[in-house]
Amino acid sequence: MQSPQLRRPPGRRRRARDKALAKLKAKPPLDPELVAERKAAAERKAAAAEEKRLAKIAEREAAKAEAAQRAAEAAAAAEAAKKPELTEEQKKAERDARYAARKARKKR
Repeated sequence: MQSPQLRRPPGRRRRARDKALAKLKAKPPLDPELVAERKAAAERKAAAAEEKRLAKIAEREAAKAEAAQRAAEAAAAAEAAKKPELTEEQKKAERDARYAARKARKKR
């Protein structure tokens, strides 16, 4: 809390307030043309910002779609590169061939 000696006297406070109010009242009113021009500029700025925001969103969506397409292509390529499924007869033939090769190596 301030000590009473440091406070402004009531007369000085009133004069300072009256001076500030007088300065505010003496200010000329805003020109309607200027107000309309500022408002139009603000609207143009807001429209440009909205357009920029929408462009950014569209770009983000396009990037997501491209990434999804690349992932689908990669999955399709991986599926195509997979070895075809062998039938039971083919599996048995491969096993028998390996067994025969192993037995042939042991006989040497």
